[in-house]
Amino acid sequence: MSKPSGRGPQRTAHGGGRPLQVVLATAVLAVLLAGVTAAIAGIHPAGAGHVSRPVAAKPAPPLSTGWLDAHPQPALDVHGTAVVLIDADARQVLWQRQPHERRAPASLAKLMTAMVAADLAPLDRHVLVTGATDMDAVRDVEPTSTVMGLTAGERLRVRDLLYGLFLRSGNDAAETLGGGIVPRDRFIRLMNEKAAALHMTDSHFTTPVGLDDPKMRTTPYDLALAASAIVTRYPTLLTISGTPSITLPQTPGHKQFPMTNYNKLLLPGSGFTYAGATGMKTAFTDDAGPCMVATATRNGRHLVAVVMNSDIFFTDVVKLLDYGFSTSVPHR
Repeated sequence: MSKPSGRGPQRTAHGGGRPLQVVLATAVLAVLLAGVTAAIAGIHPAGAGHVSRPVAAKPAPPLSTGWLDAHPQPALDVHGTAVVLIDADARQVLWQRQPHERRAPASLAKLMTAMVAADLAPLDRHVLVTGATDMDAVRDVEPTSTVMGLTAGERLRVRDLLYGLFLRSGNDAAETLGGGIVPRDRFIRLMNEKAAALHMTDSHFTTPVGLDDPKMRTTPYDLALAASAIVTRYPTLLTISGTPSITLPQTPGHKQFPMTNYNKLLLPGSGFTYAGATGMKTAFTDDAGPCMVATATRNGRHLVAVVMNSDIFFTDVVKLLDYGFSTSVPHR
């Protein structure tokens, strides 16, 4: 093969006639796309180094009702309209009521937002808050929005935004994550691809926030799959969601952010403090009603309780978790 003259495009060795620069660029793009696709599907690309990404390529098995079929559930006084309790290790449903009823997710949609953000970016990456994603912008859309307190022009790490997402259910944090890492429409598409990869077959998401939208629906069963993925494959997200309170110190990029978790199971002296509670999320909209996903661990067992549309969801999840820990479920 002759040495390139430098006067024209370099050719590839296989004789395809494509410029070498194009071939290299195409190869790099393919690698990058493969990495993103693998991350969204729940696979940890080699060398990615994102501490909260999943580490196992093998998909989790589906949830089973085998144990429940053999152990008829007791009549717990639970108010939730649609409810699921699962053992995340055994992948077994322990108690349920209308588990596949499609309902508005409210801010439980933020579980998907958190996973996709963690898939896309290192937690120490900084993201710019814009005039379209700060607290004023989200309150223009919904005046009663819960917010972290972001101001346009601030720069925060993905990790810090996740604290605002979980502890304060910040719609501004969700929109900043949903539009600051990749374009917003792509982020939402990745939320739905993530749901499909987790076998959440009755879910569809239209925003990173969870505001009421007739096109956005999920089920307790699907949310249990999402929460189980966080429990078993995103330990950093679980830790963030289980933080009772935190103060993010002022930096050159942003003001100070003191935050206390809305999840009373995590708060000492709240009246609902639960031994072994590890975290997750509360939620409310007019369409969804009060909702909660709660996680807890005792003696190495990891339980997930999902309660949708309950006027006493803290009481409901405590009853469910107490019942779950009273059972004995063999692991696979």
